[in-house]
Amino acid sequence: MTRDRESRRLILDAAERLFAERGFDATPTTAIADVAGVPKGLLFYYFPTKTDLLRALVGERLDLDPIDTSGLIARGDPARTLLNVTGRLRELQAESAVRRVIVWREHRTHPEVREKLQNYRAQLQTIVERVLGASILHPIAARRVRTAAAAWVAIITTPSLLELASADETGSGGGDVMADATETADLPALADLISAGLREPAA
Repeated sequence: MTRDRESRRLILDAAERLFAERGFDATPTTAIADVAGVPKGLLFYYFPTKTDLLRALVGERLDLDPIDTSGLIARGDPARTLLNVTGRLRELQAESAVRRVIVWREHRTHPEVREKLQNYRAQLQTIVERVLGASILHPIAARRVRTAAAAWVAIITTPSLLELASADETGSGGGDVMADATETADLPALADLISAGLREPAA
């Protein structure tokens, strides 16, 4: 059983690497089996089609694992809290080609990836909403926190127009989408702007 799990993991690892480098459509299953060091028949035993492999890869490796958010909360400073969360998410993306490249490239042409991306954004929204709410010291309507969190998630998960144009021209897509968004934007200024709507009304 342990050997079976190891073979399956090697296949997923190889697929993650090659899908990130070449894209799903340009990666033959033979190459995945070669990189994984397993017979091609074993790959098809676990994943009857390449789409099944993509579905498993995204399904198992995109979810945001439970993370300790207590260190991300800056009490009384929602803007800093938003930046702290973004920094942690950048670290998580750096550890995973699924989060960093694959899901953003493939969601436009694979419905199962698009659905998983929607779930990922919902998870992210929940995390941002939770830490943002904890950073605010005065009573505030939940809908205001929810709206601010949704705006921040949109900012940090939207690829730049330049990256999208490049993807359309080359057909490659990819790149670190969060990096594209955060490196071309003044995040501190945007965090301040969003946080301004969360301030306590003047008496």
